[in-house]
Amino acid sequence: MAQPASHGFAQITAAAAAVKERMGKRPDQPLAEVGVVLGSGLGHVGDTLLEHGGQALDYGAIPHFPTSSVEGHKGRLVYAQHDGTDVLCMQGRVHFYEGYAPSAVVFPTRVLLALGVKKLILTNAAGGLQDGMRPGDLMLITDHLNLTGSNPLVGENDPRLGPRFPDMSDTYAKTLQALALEVAQGHGLELKKGVYAGMLGPSYETPAEIHMVRTLGAGAVGMSTVFEAIAASHGGAEVLGISCITNLAAGISQEKLSHDEVKETAKQVEKSFAALVLDLFGRLAA
Repeated sequence: MAQPASHGFAQITAAAAAVKERMGKRPDQPLAEVGVVLGSGLGHVGDTLLEHGGQALDYGAIPHFPTSSVEGHKGRLVYAQHDGTDVLCMQGRVHFYEGYAPSAVVFPTRVLLALGVKKLILTNAAGGLQDGMRPGDLMLITDHLNLTGSNPLVGENDPRLGPRFPDMSDTYAKTLQALALEVAQGHGLELKKGVYAGMLGPSYETPAEIHMVRTLGAGAVGMSTVFEAIAASHGGAEVLGISCITNLAAGISQEKLSHDEVKETAKQVEKSFAALVLDLFGRLAA
């Protein structure tokens, strides 16, 4: 199965060129070295960048760019300078469960890389699995389990995007993990560490499924991130992953799971989470 033409190299290049033009950059000039994808309810980072002179571009104004249908995802790309670092911030993402092909889900990731991003922060709202986890905790992603049943690299490989068989042993760069732990300590924040289990969704997991992923060693579970991490690694970027634990997973908590709970918990920690991510920008570019 070949990669759909609408998500191929030519379309990635066209989208990147359009973003540069709108942001007032030359076609041959990288736009930013550091990027971040913000998950459900975590868009405060982008809002802060806009308050300090950033520029926003709706996804719908970018050629070939997919648009999200999920509440809590604003659907815009923010470009800004923060502490002397050029940054690209995605306020929201699209998901496999929305009906998008895997190649469409990672199209924005590949556009970020085409715009010059070498270090990518992936964030998400996730269900907590580890003993002692509470809603509002932050978890540093050390690795992932791709349990979606698919992969964005399936199909014909374009070597301009990356190798046919990319090594995934260091997808979540250990150097970036160490940096995140250092920055979090400076903010008085505890970063838990664990494996992220990526599920298809959109239904929340059953207690039996949660028992399965805990047995496999997962510390958090969600419906995003793994495709983006695979595509970023495929393209040669370093990845840092952070989960905001917005609820305890089925069978661990006695509460009914809802997206409203996810957004509400994310809102409670958005300022401390934003402070961490904003501080990371300058350190990542150093």
